Amino acid sequence: MFYTEILESISHIPAAEWNQLITDPDASPFIRHEYLEAMELSGSVSVSTGWQPCHFAVRRRDNDELLCAMPAYLKKHSYGEFVFDWAWANAYQQNGLQYYPKLLSAIPFTPVSGSRVVGDHQEAQEILIATCVQWIKEQNISSMHMLFPCSASEELLKKFNFLRRESIQFHWQNHSLERPSEKLSDFHEFLYTLNKKRRNNILRERQSVEEAGILFEHMPGSSMQASDWDDFYTFYASNYINHGNAPYLTRSFFEIIGKTMAEYIHVIFAIKENRRIASSLLFRNRSPNERVYGRYWGSTEYVSNLHFETAYYQSIEFCIREKISIFEGGAQGEHKIHRGLLPVNLYSMHYLVDDRFANAVQNFLEQEGNSMHKYLNELVEHQPIKKS
Repeated sequence: MFYTEILESISHIPAAEWNQLITDPDASPFIRHEYLEAMELSGSVSVSTGWQPCHFAVRRRDNDELLCAMPAYLKKHSYGEFVFDWAWANAYQQNGLQYYPKLLSAIPFTPVSGSRVVGDHQEAQEILIATCVQWIKEQNISSMHMLFPCSASEELLKKFNFLRRESIQFHWQNHSLERPSEKLSDFHEFLYTLNKKRRNNILRERQSVEEAGILFEHMPGSSMQASDWDDFYTFYASNYINHGNAPYLTRSFFEIIGKTMAEYIHVIFAIKENRRIASSLLFRNRSPNERVYGRYWGSTEYVSNLHFETAYYQSIEFCIREKISIFEGGAQGEHKIHRGLLPVNLYSMHYLVDDRFANAVQNFLEQEGNSMHKYLNELVEHQPIKKS
């Protein structure tokens, strides 16, 4: 009735077939075929970068109809995931076992929650996960991991003894305190949803950027030309180089998505004395309950508080202006809560073939989860939002 494919490139599935499986109206742009294919075509994910594409799909045998699919990669390391399992890898090595390669279902370099198994056919979904588990055992692969899946995936994965790991991110929400059913009218109203200390801190930060003579240019993806992407990539790459790392994504990746996903893209440039000195990139999911995802920030010149203004405050103003519901500010960063982004509980799911390590990791995750929930409650208790 069904059969499973394991594909070395997402290009082996037509874009129309893949995208029609994305039925969640709030799905992010990152699960779209165009985004995942750009990762491969640009060389950002490949065998040489330690991200070997290994996608799974289930089709109906009688007519080859695609019923569900999952992006996946054989990983030789744990870089670019934002869920840290280095200690697990070290424990394997100390016991004479190989942790890598591992099978990872995730959006590369993109810590955003959402669908990982696309397609609503429940039986096909179970066949897909069962195939993954059986395959890693046959290939002597240590484990399978699914990062930041949507909430509906947990029950499916628990049937196959996947373990849940807790995570926290910070998201900004666009709603008025005085008009609970409505969105904010301007940035000034947003400031007055915050307590006085945080409100005054943001005002000081914004004033310092203004006094430095910084102006901002907002460009929708449809307006971006090759020279604009050149400028953006200079800033993006500098953020990695300044920390002693090579950029994860190639210049070609941005050129490709600039052509194939322009409607989902919005770029913010910071300008000083008629020179662009910084930028940040936003994706928008174009759903009825629209979200914006802050992705990449970088600069070639230091200006105090420029990061907060370019990556957060300009993005929040954009969301208010466009009536966008939620701004996801990226992974980590407790400093975000001081700027009006509130803590949100996310999770990942993990399957380890070796029962001894699975039991040890389960005990660890239970303790870590208790600590994480306690930390989340403390953050909520001390959030800067005034009560309505």
